[in-house]
Amino acid sequence: MVTVRSLTLALTPTLTLAVMLSGCSAMPHHQCLRGEEPRISDVLYFGTRKHDGLVSPSEWDAFLRRSVTPRFEQGFTVWAASGQWRGADGERVREPSYVLSVVHADDERREAAVREIMSEYKSLFQQEAVLRVRSHVCVSL
Repeated sequence: MVTVRSLTLALTPTLTLAVMLSGCSAMPHHQCLRGEEPRISDVLYFGTRKHDGLVSPSEWDAFLRRSVTPRFEQGFTVWAASGQWRGADGERVREPSYVLSVVHADDERREAAVREIMSEYKSLFQQEAVLRVRSHVCVSL
């Protein structure tokens, strides 16, 4: 005979698992207003300190022309900044930085482009990291 208690004990692991897994489900994207389209906003932070000095303005401009512009021909925004972070060695680093903001469609080609830009910069200028902040946004023109 099945009792309420035995049924509850039998369902408890299943219910617990269902509740735990519900936290893993994807968050729904924010609904854009009429006239807006969903996009990804990537903001990348590039430190300029390297073993033999700093990334010069001309080196940065060449990097933009060679690595960023061909991947995001429709446009992007760049500005100079001053940053501070703690490296893997525990050292606090203060350095001039550049910030790159690009808004793009959410697809594999553009995702790969952002990752390639980050990888190329780290390799070219001996950087430990490039910080990426990725957000879902709504845009209108």
